[in-house]
Amino acid sequence: MKFNEFRDLLPPTLSPQDRLLIERAYHLAERAHAGQTRASGEPYINHCVAVAKMLGEMQLPAPVISAGLLHDTVEDTTVTLEDLRREFGDEVAKLVDGVTKLTNLPRVSRHDKPHTADAPSLEDSTPDQPDERTDQRTWDRDAETIRKTFLAMSEDVRVVLIKLADRLHNMRTLKHLKPEKQRRIARETMDIFAPLASRLGIWRMKWELEDLGFRYVDPVKYKEIAGQLDERRANREQMMAAIIEQIKAALAENHIEAIEVKGRPKHIYSIWKKMARKDATFDQIYDVRAVRVIVKDLPTCYVTLGVIHGRWTPKAGEFDDYIATPKENFYQSLHTAVIYDDGKPLEVQIRTPDMHENAEYGIAAHWRYKENTKKRDEAFEKRIAYLRRLMEWQKDVTEGQDFVEALKTDVFQDRVYALTPRGDIVDLPTEATPIDFAYHVHTSIGERCRGARVNGKLVPLNTPLKTGDQVEIITAKRGGPSRDWLNADLGFVKSARAREKIRGWFKRQDRDLNISTGRNLLERELKRLGIDDLTYDTIAELFEFEKTDDFLVALGCGDIHTQTVVNRIVTYLREQKQEDKETLPPPVAERPAELASDEITIQGAGGLLTHLAKCCNPVKGDPIIGFTTRGRGITIHRQDCPNAMGTRETERLIQVSWGGAVEQTYSVPIRIQAYDREGLLRDVSTIVSDEKVNMTRFNMSGVEENIANMLVTLQVTDLVQLTRIMNRIEQLPNVLDIRRWKPG
Repeated sequence: MKFNEFRDLLPPTLSPQDRLLIERAYHLAERAHAGQTRASGEPYINHCVAVAKMLGEMQLPAPVISAGLLHDTVEDTTVTLEDLRREFGDEVAKLVDGVTKLTNLPRVSRHDKPHTADAPSLEDSTPDQPDERTDQRTWDRDAETIRKTFLAMSEDVRVVLIKLADRLHNMRTLKHLKPEKQRRIARETMDIFAPLASRLGIWRMKWELEDLGFRYVDPVKYKEIAGQLDERRANREQMMAAIIEQIKAALAENHIEAIEVKGRPKHIYSIWKKMARKDATFDQIYDVRAVRVIVKDLPTCYVTLGVIHGRWTPKAGEFDDYIATPKENFYQSLHTAVIYDDGKPLEVQIRTPDMHENAEYGIAAHWRYKENTKKRDEAFEKRIAYLRRLMEWQKDVTEGQDFVEALKTDVFQDRVYALTPRGDIVDLPTEATPIDFAYHVHTSIGERCRGARVNGKLVPLNTPLKTGDQVEIITAKRGGPSRDWLNADLGFVKSARAREKIRGWFKRQDRDLNISTGRNLLERELKRLGIDDLTYDTIAELFEFEKTDDFLVALGCGDIHTQTVVNRIVTYLREQKQEDKETLPPPVAERPAELASDEITIQGAGGLLTHLAKCCNPVKGDPIIGFTTRGRGITIHRQDCPNAMGTRETERLIQVSWGGAVEQTYSVPIRIQAYDREGLLRDVSTIVSDEKVNMTRFNMSGVEENIANMLVTLQVTDLVQLTRIMNRIEQLPNVLDIRRWKPG
């Protein structure tokens, strides 16, 4: 696009000096990106112009539009930041530098990828799986980029507006990339950037980012809904035209001048979400018509609402006054639903022009009507304060992945508004608990929290709070948090702020105590799972710690969870088993082909009958060895099984490893010691049932000195599931010890 074409797209409010600045930025970007093309084959400058055009549509200042044109020059060309500063001044250079820092990042340490909270039925798997380590590095880099985005937002929100415009144009041209990259970028957009646009109040960007992301995350559903919309477009437009004329006539009869009455567009992703949430068909959702009415001022909004309700019957429970009580991102409008003349529902939004601008452009609307004065903009300052309040915990979270998970709970989820005994409102993430509440009020109250009353009743500390609950925290004079609060399975803490404060408390404790605690936790997990052939040094190296004590400190203070350690060890043992299998010398001169049965891979042979030994009950993930029987194929033992270790016929031992073709269950006996109490067996059974695990055997050997000894056999799929069940049982009241039972 030539500058003459681009110039016609700029906001008419720009001064000649502003236009000159933008023109200089265009020509520099054109020279810098000369010869560069995008994946589509088009000149790279077209992307820069598209980003600047979006910023111009939001009527942002000339320095921001100029930075949009130049946002990739420092990263992708020979232009330096000093060149920009000399040519355009500090403001433009600072904005370009901010955007560059969001993408030009060093690699970060490797950790387990957290699970993403996806909408129901979106496909998470992809047919073409990239190399695991490459995929991990990509995730780390993206997570760190997101963390830097939010750090930048608290300093200058305009940097993030440029980043959002950049992401939106990339999504519009995503079809030119490889399918696996399309899915990764689309999911990141739906998980992070669309909710970010929502929190900034920029609904225009939010809807388009969601629809474009949905197109690649679930293309089948997207095409199905898009096709149904196209089929009904003509009938819908005719129907909406009649409804709009009816509303205009009703307003005119009551001497109300509407600035605009128009149909509110339906977005494909929002239709799909409503279909999934209400378990409804497309026709049922499609029939919900929506109209937006824009009137001159606030009093007229309520008069218009009265006219609409007087003309058509309101639907019970479908009225929301977001003018009197704005949403947390400052969105304002009246929402109602009425039964139209044909007996079907009609949604109506009523707002003023200013409210509409705020809804469409969010925080960017601050610059649309900004006068060249030093007048204080209280609305803008409130928005910035809101963003900074959301991000209070950001300085405590240094890992990109932890930051992304915190965003999903503390920033992008719906909010709960609880009350202190004095009536002060505390803003918390959904499903927040009294512990989250206590830490939000004050760190000291959180550390000394020992109980809570909700609406006057004593409740457990992991009770989810609801909007309107009045919460009173019961504290001790001294003390600190419990390590159990960091156990995600127990649900004590939901907010990143509380979680980081708890971790910080343990970090401040004596280093030797943390080392001792970490060693005890690690030793207990290894003993419980029967893993005794790994040194602490080896496990520390798995987490990229140079010193074992540093790893034990991280484990002891809660920075690393025991479940993460177990997952990493299981992966390591599986990889080691594969390496051993590949390097083992052949037992005969000519090495036969290696074949796999359903679950066991046998070195040097194929098609043999295999079965699991009853004496040691190996489970997938355990180090195993095969024993050649007479007439019954291969018996699979744990490598530390006394029967296998004590055999004199070592020539009958054969190397085997776990396959991965078919998932099956394994019988694993565990021993539980607990003080005998009423309901103990019921609690254990409930946990096993919740995990959808079958209990094939239960035996209580007797109660001595009020201590019950139980032997339970569970059908589990792998060590990870077994660990999760054992952790939950161990948290039950009166349970003293739980571990795998094995011979000897």
